[in-house]
Amino acid sequence: MENESRKLAKIIMILTGEKIIVNSNVQNIESFLIDSNNIEKLLPTDKVSNFESDQSACSFKVQGGITISLVQDGKENGKIYLKSGEKSPFPFKLTIHLSPIEEEKTEGYIEFDGEVNAFLKMMVEKPLLNLFNYMANKLSQQFS
Repeated sequence: MENESRKLAKIIMILTGEKIIVNSNVQNIESFLIDSNNIEKLLPTDKVSNFESDQSACSFKVQGGITISLVQDGKENGKIYLKSGEKSPFPFKLTIHLSPIEEEKTEGYIEFDGEVNAFLKMMVEKPLLNLFNYMANKLSQQFS
């Protein structure tokens, strides 16, 4: 019994996506990202289905049939906060970091902070990092 509870113990998983440059100012990028309807434009269409959204939340299925839901959770000082919604398989937070480089150039990246068990961590770590990097690059393309 003790072994089983150790296997299922939750661990904190923090992932940091690659930094990208977006050809726009922080305010324009924030305006785009705080409307959850726009998240669909950043997702890989071949790996995501059943996208639903309103201005403050969205949900979608990823390959493997897992539903992810994201809820807007505020913004401050170049950071946009999203958190997992009730459809998500585990609790997590996403922080989108935006830093001005020049008037119309912004550096950004996505940071994930989730609570998963060790088995789930092995399964989702690489696909999540790939997803965040894909989304960051799509964001860059939105403003090119």
